[in-house]
Amino acid sequence: MGTVGELLRQWRHRRGLSQLDLAIAADVSARHVSLVETGKSRPSAEMVLRLAAQLDVPLRDRNRLLLAAGFAPRYTERPLDGDGLSAARDAVGRVLRAHEPYPALVFDRRWNILMTNRAVDPFFAGVAPDLLRPPVNLVRLGLDPSGLASYVVNLADVRAMFRSRVRRQLATHPDAELTALYEELLAPSSDEEDGRSIEPESDVVIPMVIRIDGRELRLFSTITTFGTPMDITLDEVAIESYYPADAESAAYFTEARS
Repeated sequence: MGTVGELLRQWRHRRGLSQLDLAIAADVSARHVSLVETGKSRPSAEMVLRLAAQLDVPLRDRNRLLLAAGFAPRYTERPLDGDGLSAARDAVGRVLRAHEPYPALVFDRRWNILMTNRAVDPFFAGVAPDLLRPPVNLVRLGLDPSGLASYVVNLADVRAMFRSRVRRQLATHPDAELTALYEELLAPSSDEEDGRSIEPESDVVIPMVIRIDGRELRLFSTITTFGTPMDITLDEVAIESYYPADAESAAYFTEARS
């Protein structure tokens, strides 16, 4: 695992901060930060959490920092479908239902889908059954030819957007399984330009274009997360809500509901 000082130094480097930057943000001396990182000072649990908060360390990794410093983990991890998170799950369910007739879904840190609303169902109707066996991975589902890839008109753009989002996620929240998923599905091929730019058709958003039921739907999405979560599961889930990017796409969903 490494010492708490080594782990804190790794997170500080990931965030591109100097010891002085971190000290000012955490309202401690730069010398104290240096002593903690070199192992010459044993930080209290409160100091570990203060530094971790300023470094935007995920709750899962804050527990690892506490363990490395000799303290008990502070944050629990309960399943979203368990009794302990019933209030949060109900809140998520209300968000999903309120977004109908437009699609919305919930996924975890590894892009595994946890919940969906009813508007998602028509898009899954033609997907190969093996891709819908839990855990259903949104990246795999979106890029597999037997998944949604055959419906996506601008698949290259969608792949590039997935690649950009997962890269940013890995840069701030390293994860071995997500890295493996990136290497399998998103790593640029030898004949593909790495980091290709996407030229948007508008100056607002880059839509995902899906051909379904003989019509082309243009959709963009927003991401919602929990504010100040104290549970690891809630810290790692996100709600992705899709919206029509033009009147024709909006009409499709209105007609589907009626």
